[in-house]
Amino acid sequence: MSQQIKIKNALISVYYKDGLEPLVRLLAQQGVQLFSTGGTEQFIKDLNLPVTAVEDLTGYPSILGGRVKTLHPKVFGGILNRRNLNEDKAQIAEYEIPEIDLVIVDLYPFEETLKAGGSEAEIIEKIDIGGISLIRAAAKNFNDVVILASKDDYATLQQQLEEQNGETTLAQRKAYAKKAFHTSSHYDTAIFNYFNTEEPLTLFKQSINTAKTLRYGENPHQQGVFYGDLDEMFTKLNGKELSYNNLVDVDAAVSLIDEFTEPTFAILKHTNACGIASRETIGQAWDDALACDPVSAFGGVLIANREIDLATATEINKLFFEVLIAPSYQPEAVELFRAKKNRVILQRNAVELGKKQFKTLLNGVIEQDKDLIVEGPDQMVTVTEKSPSADELKDLFFANKIVKHTKSNTIVFVKNNTLLASGVGQTSRVDALKQAIVKADAFNFSLIGSVMASDAFFPFPDCVEIAAGAGITAVLQPGGSIKDADSINMANEKGIAMVTTGIRHFKH
Repeated sequence: MSQQIKIKNALISVYYKDGLEPLVRLLAQQGVQLFSTGGTEQFIKDLNLPVTAVEDLTGYPSILGGRVKTLHPKVFGGILNRRNLNEDKAQIAEYEIPEIDLVIVDLYPFEETLKAGGSEAEIIEKIDIGGISLIRAAAKNFNDVVILASKDDYATLQQQLEEQNGETTLAQRKAYAKKAFHTSSHYDTAIFNYFNTEEPLTLFKQSINTAKTLRYGENPHQQGVFYGDLDEMFTKLNGKELSYNNLVDVDAAVSLIDEFTEPTFAILKHTNACGIASRETIGQAWDDALACDPVSAFGGVLIANREIDLATATEINKLFFEVLIAPSYQPEAVELFRAKKNRVILQRNAVELGKKQFKTLLNGVIEQDKDLIVEGPDQMVTVTEKSPSADELKDLFFANKIVKHTKSNTIVFVKNNTLLASGVGQTSRVDALKQAIVKADAFNFSLIGSVMASDAFFPFPDCVEIAAGAGITAVLQPGGSIKDADSINMANEKGIAMVTTGIRHFKH
C-alpha cells in the first residue's frame, strides 16, 4: 500500500538556506501552511510568502539565547501524533495542535566549527538540541510525516510533490527517515568523539557520510565499498574508477612518500616499495627508482612528491602502470597520459590525514595509533667498535623509512638514497635477507658499500654474517633481543658498523 499523504502543514527551520527557495515556493503554491523560526522565518518573509512564527503557535518566545525555540508539545505533538489513532486525534483537537506533515530541518555546524578550531564554548553551542529532536521525532513517525534533514534532498522532494500533487508515498517517507537517522547518528558520533579523548579509549564509534561502491573487492567474487571522500583527497585527471586493490596500494604509497622531503619517486606493488629513490630532480628520481626492479614495476602504483614535468612524463609513459599520484602536473604531461584512457592519474590535494587506524577482526574492531615515528641519525645509537660515516647514516635513515612501510619480516638494502633490494613478508628474517640478496643479484646491483635495515631485532647473528659477506658496511636494527650481543660481536668481527634505534616497525 502506498499510503499517500498530502502535506498540509510544514515546519521549516534550517541553518543553511541555500537551495531552499524553490521548494518553499512550491509548498506555498500548493497551499501548505508554513511554520518557521528566526532566520528561516525571515527568509520566507523576504520571499513574500505567508509564514507563521513557531512562537505564535506555542505561545512562547525563543528563550535562553535561542537554545529553546521548538521544544514544545504543540510542535512535537503535531509531528508525533498518529493519524490512525482516535486517541491521538482527540488530544490534538483538544489542545489545538496542527498536524505537521513535513519537517525540514538541519543541524548546527558542529563538525565545521570543530575543524575551524573554534573555542570550547563555540563548539558546545553548536551541539543542536531542538534540531536533533525534530529530526528524530519526524523520522520516528515516518508513517505520517516527511523529514528532510539535508539540503541534498530538496530537489528530490520538490520533484515528487510536483509529480504527485503535493503527496508522498510511504516508501518515500521511509527513505527520508533512513537518511534522517543517518544524519542524527553521524552528528552524535562526531559529538561523542569530541568528548571521547581520554586514553586509553574504551569505546569505538566511527561514522562516515560518503560511500562509493567499487567494481569488486580484493577479488572479483567479493563485493567492495569505500567509505570516505576520495574527491577531497584527490583530483582525478584521467582514468577508470579505482579498485579495492588500487585503494589499498594508494594508501600505502601516500604513507610512504610522506616520509620524504627531497624530490622522491616511489613505485609500489602490493603495498611494498619495489623501487624508490631521492634525487635532485624528480626525473632523476624516477629513473633510479625504476631501475631497482623494472619487472615488478609493471602494473604498479607510482607516486612522486614533486610536479611531473613533460620530460619525466615521457619516460613514465613507457611503462604500463595502474595509478600515478603527484601534487601537480604540467598540462602537457596530463595530455600525454590521457592518451591511454584507463590509466588513473591523480593529483593529490592538501588533506590532513587521521592519526588512528582500525580494521575489523574476528567479531570486533582493533584500533591503534598510526606509526608516525621514524628514527633519524640523532636516534641511532652506535653499538659497534666502528661508527657509521655521515653518508652511511644518511642511507640508514633512508632505509629505515622504507622498512617502516614494508611488510614484515623485511630486510632493506640501500645505497646513495636508493633502494637496491628488499626481502618482504617472509616468515623468518634470514629468509627475507636471502630474498633481498637474490633480487639485488638479479638486477646486477652490487651490495658492496650499501647499508642494511631490519624492521625488528636479529634473534641470531646469521643475518649480520650473511649481509657482511654480501658487502654491506653498516646495519640498522631496533635492538632488544636477548642475543643482541651475538649480532654486535659478529658486526665487530666483520668490521661493519651497527646502530640500534629502540623502535620496532612491524607491519602486518
